[in-house]
Amino acid sequence: MPPAYLLVELQQFDVAKVFGYWILDISHAHLRIVDDNVRAANWGAVLAIALCVFSIIAAEMLPAAVLTPMAKGLGISDGVAGQTVSLTAFVAIIAGLFAGVVVGAIDRRKVLLGYAAILVIANIMTATAAGTVSLMAARGLLGWALGGFWSMAASVTIRLVPHKDIPKALSIVMGAVSVGMVVAAPLGSFLGEIVGWRGVFSIAGAIGVIAFAGIAITVPPLPTRAQKDAMAVFRILRLPGVPIAIAAVFCLFAGQLAFFTYMRPYLERVTQFDLDEVSLALLTFGATTVVGTALSSMAVRSSLKATMAFPPIGIAICAAVLLMFASSPAAVFTAIALWGFCFGFIPVGWQTWVTRNSGDDVESGGGLHVASVQFANTLGAGFGGVTLNTGGPYAPIGVAGVLMTLAFVIIFLGVGKSSSQRAFDQETGHAS
Repeated sequence: MPPAYLLVELQQFDVAKVFGYWILDISHAHLRIVDDNVRAANWGAVLAIALCVFSIIAAEMLPAAVLTPMAKGLGISDGVAGQTVSLTAFVAIIAGLFAGVVVGAIDRRKVLLGYAAILVIANIMTATAAGTVSLMAARGLLGWALGGFWSMAASVTIRLVPHKDIPKALSIVMGAVSVGMVVAAPLGSFLGEIVGWRGVFSIAGAIGVIAFAGIAITVPPLPTRAQKDAMAVFRILRLPGVPIAIAAVFCLFAGQLAFFTYMRPYLERVTQFDLDEVSLALLTFGATTVVGTALSSMAVRSSLKATMAFPPIGIAICAAVLLMFASSPAAVFTAIALWGFCFGFIPVGWQTWVTRNSGDDVESGGGLHVASVQFANTLGAGFGGVTLNTGGPYAPIGVAGVLMTLAFVIIFLGVGKSSSQRAFDQETGHAS
């Protein structure tokens, strides 16, 4: 059992000069407990942050759900409308890398509220866009909110709960990433048929307002003395195991987007699913992702490395099933369900690894993680599209299977424990 200790902070103390020396007079001071072994978990704040993360990720993915009507409504091509996703990801990469430098030592509660406000503004601007310029400006703003908020979400979350509750808290917040990625497209498409594409983004803006209010009500002041320079995030790359981990993250998310972006052509052209069956497959994928996410905190507590290693090899097996048994609806549905289940563990597992292996600069580690994910998403979706055009609907699944297998090999052979993670595990009793 780790040793018990108590960290306190002096408040309302006095100073006095005695014989030429300044001394502290603590006779009337108050002690405030600040150690997270004894603080209560602020689950309301964790849920508010998770809602904002979901709203941001969903807003990023929404153009894919309403691409055709949005392009028609603005008088632009589908290709130009689709580039709004790429623009959002590009800005998010830059914003994630340098978020800590931009916000400096500003109270992190104010920072989160600022990014949440930008999210709302970006969705309103998208819903009211009159042309390409205003649409691109709105999506660029969303990228700023995405990169900045997501990069700080983990570092703020771990300040809101005791050590023993960190895996659970991260599973809630990072689980919102999984849910946002897989739910936005089918839900956005469904709502678009009812309220139109502008109405969909208006709803996204309303969810952002709720998230803003939730943060304002539940998140306490979070002062920080951190004043980062532009190289802070790159110093994280010098830490043991981080470059290898970033390579694994790239393979995981590039493989996921290569498959998920082009799952519909496979279902329609290869398996000959009708619209209802395609919708059911997408819904199944989303539902099992939620289940995987819900179980991820328990898996992390049991073994973090296993939590990171089993999803890619499980997904690679699912890809093989989709390639070999495309004529069997039962096999296809089962593979899609298991794929979603495995993917649910990935964001939580890797964000947990980042928080344990970023030394004393979790914010910069989070920024590097976000930039890696967005870069992988962009290239994965782009390369998947190229292979779809050249090799047909089987090709993106094959690419995804190869990347997931490579990720498994990298994790199994190269991703180990840093000294900071070993110290964390000894203190909290977590397994590797």
